[in-house]
Amino acid sequence: MLTVGIDLAAEAVRTAVAWLDWSAGRARLVRVEVGADDELIVEAVMAASKAGIDCPLGWPDRFVDFVTAHRAGHVRVPEGLAGRAWRRDLALRVTDQVVHEQTGLTPLSVSADRIGHATMRCAAVLAELARRGQPVDRRGGGAVVEVYPAACLKRWGLPYRGYKRTANLTELGRLVDLLLEAAPWLELGEYEPLCRASDDATDAVVSALAARASALGLVTVPAGEQAGTAATEGWIALPTTPLDHLITAGSKPR
Repeated sequence: MLTVGIDLAAEAVRTAVAWLDWSAGRARLVRVEVGADDELIVEAVMAASKAGIDCPLGWPDRFVDFVTAHRAGHVRVPEGLAGRAWRRDLALRVTDQVVHEQTGLTPLSVSADRIGHATMRCAAVLAELARRGQPVDRRGGGAVVEVYPAACLKRWGLPYRGYKRTANLTELGRLVDLLLEAAPWLELGEYEPLCRASDDATDAVVSALAARASALGLVTVPAGEQAGTAATEGWIALPTTPLDHLITAGSKPR
């Protein structure tokens, strides 16, 4: 199995892609690219068994409705609500709120934070995948699943904050050390120095690990009414098992 992790930013310079090959009870990092353009991302997804993208796959449905109503001049504030209370569902998707309930972490708001720029780029990538015959199920059921590295790391008992940017290279190195200790079956090989130097590369590797969890059915999935909303907003797949299950579960007959 080949899984791909994509740490998607608004521009190629901060975008990283990682390829993990899973075989013989090992996960081997066979390629990492930092500065990935749209064409490379599309090619990586097309070649993978599963790809994990660290970026919202859509906007909150209520935000879309709000903008449409505002354009027509018919915005209505729900009765009995004021301030942030009525804006919560405009800023956060259903999956963002579920992630907060389950992990205590709040994903960046795709409608109110700068990550919206990355999502615009992501929308173009998803459209190109569909054009090439690989339509994306934003609920995570197809070749692509939305992932959130910080939440994955937290669920796997690893450091999930404080390792971003050049000023925190020591903490990034510590995260890589602890990741390799927790997953002795993970081989970073010649790309280990890059992972220690680039948090984008490391997040791409974590996203590829999360893609493996999704491929094995070891993640949260939308239930009931969540499924309909997730089809348009996207769904963050959270790991439901320890990290080593990515190897042990994959080695069992299915």
